[in-house]
Amino acid sequence: MTNYGTIPTSSTPATTTSRTEYLTRAKERFKEGLGTRRSWREMFDFHAFKLPSSTDEAVSRIKTNFAYFQMNYAIGVLLVIFLSLISQPISLIVLVAITAAWLYFYFLRDEPIVIFGRIITDQNVMIGLSVITIVLLLLTGATTNILSSLLVGVVVVLIHAAVRKTDDLCTDPEASGGLLWPPASR
Repeated sequence: MTNYGTIPTSSTPATTTSRTEYLTRAKERFKEGLGTRRSWREMFDFHAFKLPSSTDEAVSRIKTNFAYFQMNYAIGVLLVIFLSLISQPISLIVLVAITAAWLYFYFLRDEPIVIFGRIITDQNVMIGLSVITIVLLLLTGATTNILSSLLVGVVVVLIHAAVRKTDDLCTDPEASGGLLWPPASR
């Protein structure tokens, strides 16, 4: 009866609170990641398409456009892979499970993973998830389908990045939130 007369500070158990805090943090991190997504209208502005005049200009455009539209490109490639797996529901389920594992163990995790008292580094987590991903893709039999759709997605991204002019993009690193890793040269 040592707690007699004290006022409880929370009516929910600590595990429920920690789960909701984790979900809130994960949701915020997910929104921040999607916050770097650019407008699709801006990405597909037909007035901004022109063939580059040289290889150097094409490489410069690819670097700048990839840095600027990286979240859009990632969403586009994942959409191509998803659409290629619609006819193979087992592979699609495996892809969704793998994506959930990557999100939970690598992208949305705030604290390090500890197994038997040892801290697992991000590099080890990435290697482990990569091995599991490759093994599961080989087991589903959709490896060729996924790799070919990945190749199609990358080619489409490279073509868009080379053909999309960079004159109208906000290339100031501070204004773009530091997303533009190469200095913009036109």
